[in-house]
Amino acid sequence: MTTPTVLFLCVHNAGRSQMAAGWLRHLAGDRVEVLSAGSEPADRINPAAVEAMAEVGIDISSNQPRSWTEEDLDATDVVVTMGCGDTCPVLPGKRYLDWDLDDPAGQGVDAVRPIRDDIRGRVEALLIDLGVSPAR
Repeated sequence: MTTPTVLFLCVHNAGRSQMAAGWLRHLAGDRVEVLSAGSEPADRINPAAVEAMAEVGIDISSNQPRSWTEEDLDATDVVVTMGCGDTCPVLPGKRYLDWDLDDPAGQGVDAVRPIRDDIRGRVEALLIDLGVSPAR
């Protein structure tokens, strides 16, 4: 069996997609390849997202927002979009999920915590769908 690759895409790659990638790495370990990117990457990760993830023991502080690449798309089995609409790439033969999540941009950590927790539930469901048991 090959290791599935999941690409999380949002506009700035600073909040939602970074938290999702952090959760997937944490819950799947090396059983899933994790990529995260944006259509218009920010200069840095959202500090409230970093703080919210640190509260659950996941360090995303060294991550850097980046643009998606053709190599990312070629390597990906599942593309999860989060609010990037028409700016997200669509390729035939790839599985796409669109997660309708609040944008944590400009929000404090109190507003980001529920987004973080919603993302965790969605990542756990994705893992089960991929046939990968989430770590607890």
